[in-house]
Amino acid sequence: MRRRCTDRWIALVFLVIGCGSAAVAQGNRADGSADQASRSGLTGAEAEGSSTTAANPGGADGLGNPLLGGVRHPLYRLRPSDVLELTFTVAPEFNQVLTVQPDGYVMLKDAGLVRAQGLNVQEFSAAVHQAYSGYLHDPQAAVALKEFERPYFIVGGEVGKPGKYELRSDTTVAEAVQIAGGLTHQARHSQVVVFRRVNEDLVETRLVNLKRMLKQSRLAEDTHLQTGDLVFVPQNTISKISRFLSKPAVSMYMNGSQF
Repeated sequence: MRRRCTDRWIALVFLVIGCGSAAVAQGNRADGSADQASRSGLTGAEAEGSSTTAANPGGADGLGNPLLGGVRHPLYRLRPSDVLELTFTVAPEFNQVLTVQPDGYVMLKDAGLVRAQGLNVQEFSAAVHQAYSGYLHDPQAAVALKEFERPYFIVGGEVGKPGKYELRSDTTVAEAVQIAGGLTHQARHSQVVVFRRVNEDLVETRLVNLKRMLKQSRLAEDTHLQTGDLVFVPQNTISKISRFLSKPAVSMYMNGSQF
């Protein structure tokens, strides 16, 4: 009787162990199928890794991908003398035309001074919304830039017609010199200097060997201008020039009467 009970107990233990092993194996097959199904939905490089990462092509405001060099198409920033028009949807009595003052502020009707200089239109619209939050329940206003400083470049030194020119399209240093009347006989065009504003106090300098570039047809070396650039063609050889200069130091390299 005791031996029969022992045999039944042993059989029961083996039955439990067998059921557990089958359950574990079935679970492993299920996990493997789920993982395979998950990977089957991936394509390209994602199929080779264990995680998926959403691509970030860049902001919708044209700032671009930092991996491609940062800002590609920067938004226009408001400057003094720019003119803006505000149109309120539900409160037309607040419609107004504003001019950015020399100190960078605008005077909003009933809301006082608001900083505008340095903001793009979207940021200025947010500033207007905040300024009128205490006056209107939902101060939604459309902002239109009516007048603004058009892109420009300046050419000075030994050119036929020194002056300020509108930057209407992609323009290089060689093209800018031709727009300004071409080189004079005294021009030292092997050391053309491009002064580019970094901030309000600092200017970056770039030397362009226009003589070698044109003689050897190396047009790929030509510098493309940005708004506000100053192209200076000297008469004498420039022995040394720093890469970065303060704005007052720029006047040392040119004669102001040429403009």
